[in-house]
Amino acid sequence: MKVVLLGNAGPGKSTLSRKLIAKQPAARLSLDALAFAEGAKRRPLADSIDDAIRFVESNTHWVVEGCYSDIVEPVLAHADRLVFLNPGVATCVAHCKARPWEPEKFKSSAEQDANLANLITWVCDYESRTDEYGLQRHRALFDGFPGHKVEFTNPADYKA
Repeated sequence: MKVVLLGNAGPGKSTLSRKLIAKQPAARLSLDALAFAEGAKRRPLADSIDDAIRFVESNTHWVVEGCYSDIVEPVLAHADRLVFLNPGVATCVAHCKARPWEPEKFKSSAEQDANLANLITWVCDYESRTDEYGLQRHRALFDGFPGHKVEFTNPADYKA
Protein backbone atom coordinates (compact mmCIF):
# COMPACT_ATOMS: atom_id res chain seq x y z
CA MET A 1 0.00 0.00 0.00
CA LYS A 2 1.42 3.35 -1.14
CA VAL A 3 -1.44 5.81 -0.85
CA VAL A 4 -1.69 9.58 -1.06
CA LEU A 5 -4.75 11.24 0.48
CA LEU A 6 -5.30 14.74 -0.90
CA GLY A 7 -7.89 17.37 -0.07
CA ASN A 8 -8.86 20.58 1.68
CA ALA A 9 -8.44 20.94 5.44
CA GLY A 10 -11.19 19.02 7.18
CA PRO A 11 -12.48 16.43 4.69
CA GLY A 12 -11.33 13.45 6.76
CA LYS A 13 -7.82 12.68 5.50
CA SER A 14 -6.43 11.85 8.95
CA THR A 15 -9.46 9.76 9.85
CA LEU A 16 -9.26 7.78 6.61
CA SER A 17 -5.49 7.31 6.97
CA ARG A 18 -6.00 5.77 10.42
CA LYS A 19 -8.68 3.44 9.00
CA LEU A 20 -6.39 2.35 6.18
CA ILE A 21 -3.54 1.65 8.59
CA ALA A 22 -5.82 -0.31 10.91
CA LYS A 23 -6.71 -2.55 7.97
CA GLN A 24 -3.14 -2.91 6.66
CA PRO A 25 -0.24 -1.73 8.82
CA ALA A 26 1.72 1.05 7.17
CA ALA A 27 3.76 4.11 8.05
CA ARG A 28 1.76 7.34 8.12
CA LEU A 29 2.94 10.83 7.25
CA SER A 30 0.89 13.96 7.69
CA LEU A 31 2.45 16.61 5.48
CA ASP A 32 1.62 19.20 8.14
CA ALA A 33 4.62 17.82 10.03
CA LEU A 34 6.92 18.56 7.08
CA ALA A 35 5.46 21.78 5.76
CA PHE A 36 5.87 24.00 8.79
CA ALA A 37 8.68 24.92 11.15
CA GLU A 38 8.39 26.45 14.61
CA GLY A 39 6.21 29.52 14.65
CA ALA A 40 3.84 28.34 11.90
CA LYS A 41 6.25 29.43 9.16
CA ARG A 42 6.54 27.36 5.96
CA ARG A 43 9.80 25.44 5.71
CA PRO A 44 11.79 25.68 2.48
CA LEU A 45 9.88 23.64 -0.09
CA ALA A 46 12.94 21.64 -1.14
CA ASP A 47 13.47 20.51 2.47
CA SER A 48 9.85 19.39 2.81
CA ILE A 49 10.00 17.49 -0.49
CA ASP A 50 13.32 15.84 0.42
CA ASP A 51 11.86 14.67 3.75
CA ALA A 52 8.70 13.35 2.07
CA ILE A 53 10.69 11.42 -0.55
CA ARG A 54 12.98 10.03 2.12
CA PHE A 55 9.88 8.85 4.03
CA VAL A 56 8.27 7.04 1.08
CA GLU A 57 11.56 5.49 -0.03
CA SER A 58 12.32 4.17 3.45
CA ASN A 59 8.91 2.51 4.01
CA THR A 60 7.45 -0.44 2.13
CA HIS A 61 3.84 0.48 2.93
CA TRP A 62 2.74 4.03 3.62
CA VAL A 63 -0.02 6.60 3.66
CA VAL A 64 0.82 10.25 3.02
CA GLU A 65 -1.89 12.81 3.63
CA GLY A 66 -2.15 16.53 3.15
CA CYS A 67 -3.30 19.54 1.20
CA TYR A 68 0.13 20.62 -0.08
CA SER A 69 0.15 20.04 -3.84
CA ASP A 70 3.72 21.28 -4.05
CA ILE A 71 4.85 18.45 -1.74
CA VAL A 72 2.35 15.84 -2.96
CA GLU A 73 3.28 16.13 -6.63
CA PRO A 74 6.77 14.57 -6.34
CA VAL A 75 5.45 11.92 -3.92
CA LEU A 76 2.90 10.78 -6.50
CA ALA A 77 5.68 9.22 -8.57
CA HIS A 78 6.04 6.68 -5.74
CA ALA A 79 2.31 6.11 -5.09
CA ASP A 80 0.15 3.29 -6.33
CA ARG A 81 -3.10 5.03 -5.35
CA LEU A 82 -4.39 8.60 -5.07
CA VAL A 83 -7.50 9.33 -3.04
CA PHE A 84 -9.01 12.80 -3.45
CA LEU A 85 -11.34 13.67 -0.58
CA ASN A 86 -13.62 16.39 -1.91
CA PRO A 87 -16.83 16.48 0.16
CA GLY A 88 -17.41 20.22 -0.24
CA VAL A 89 -16.57 23.21 1.89
CA ALA A 90 -19.59 22.91 4.22
CA THR A 91 -18.58 19.38 5.23
CA CYS A 92 -14.97 20.44 5.77
CA VAL A 93 -16.06 23.34 7.98
CA ALA A 94 -18.31 21.04 10.03
CA HIS A 95 -15.45 18.59 10.47
CA CYS A 96 -13.08 21.37 11.54
CA LYS A 97 -15.59 22.56 14.16
CA ALA A 98 -15.97 19.01 15.50
CA ARG A 99 -12.25 18.17 15.38
CA PRO A 100 -10.79 16.97 18.68
CA TRP A 101 -7.61 18.55 19.99
CA GLU A 102 -4.61 17.67 17.82
CA PRO A 103 -1.60 17.69 20.18
CA GLU A 104 0.79 17.09 17.29
CA LYS A 105 -0.23 20.50 15.90
CA PHE A 106 -1.17 22.60 18.93
CA LYS A 107 0.24 22.92 22.45
CA SER A 108 -3.26 23.02 23.95
CA SER A 109 -6.90 22.68 22.96
CA ALA A 110 -7.29 26.39 23.78
CA GLU A 111 -4.59 27.24 21.22
CA GLN A 112 -6.35 25.08 18.64
CA ASP A 113 -9.70 26.70 19.41
CA ALA A 114 -8.13 30.17 19.06
CA ASN A 115 -7.06 29.21 15.53
CA LEU A 116 -10.48 27.87 14.48
CA ALA A 117 -11.84 31.10 12.93
CA ASN A 118 -8.71 31.45 10.77
CA LEU A 119 -8.94 27.79 9.75
CA ILE A 120 -12.59 28.13 8.75
CA THR A 121 -11.84 31.21 6.66
CA TRP A 122 -9.00 29.34 4.98
CA VAL A 123 -11.21 26.27 4.32
CA CYS A 124 -13.94 28.46 2.84
CA ASP A 125 -11.48 29.87 0.28
CA TYR A 126 -10.73 26.38 -1.10
CA GLU A 127 -12.77 26.61 -4.29
CA SER A 128 -11.43 30.06 -5.29
CA ARG A 129 -7.83 29.61 -4.19
CA THR A 130 -5.28 29.24 -7.03
CA ASP A 131 -2.28 28.26 -4.87
CA GLU A 132 -1.00 24.80 -3.93
CA TYR A 133 -3.78 24.42 -1.33
CA GLY A 134 -6.76 25.04 -3.61
CA LEU A 135 -9.26 22.91 -5.46
CA GLN A 136 -7.89 23.94 -8.86
CA ARG A 137 -4.44 22.54 -8.06
CA HIS A 138 -5.82 19.42 -6.34
CA ARG A 139 -8.04 18.73 -9.36
CA ALA A 140 -5.05 19.07 -11.71
CA LEU A 141 -3.01 16.57 -9.66
CA PHE A 142 -5.93 14.15 -9.52
CA ASP A 143 -6.74 14.42 -13.24
CA GLY A 144 -3.08 13.99 -14.20
CA PHE A 145 -2.35 10.99 -11.98
CA PRO A 146 -1.96 7.94 -14.25
CA GLY A 147 -2.36 5.30 -11.53
CA HIS A 148 -5.33 4.01 -9.56
CA LYS A 149 -7.32 6.96 -8.25
CA VAL A 150 -10.66 7.65 -6.65
CA GLU A 151 -12.49 10.82 -5.68
CA PHE A 152 -14.90 10.79 -2.77
CA THR A 153 -17.48 13.53 -2.40
CA ASN A 154 -19.34 11.97 0.53
CA PRO A 155 -17.54 10.92 3.73
CA ALA A 156 -19.98 8.01 4.10
CA ASP A 157 -18.38 6.52 0.97
CA TYR A 158 -14.78 6.67 2.19
CA LYS A 159 -13.43 3.13 2.01
CA ALA A 160 -10.48 1.78 3.94
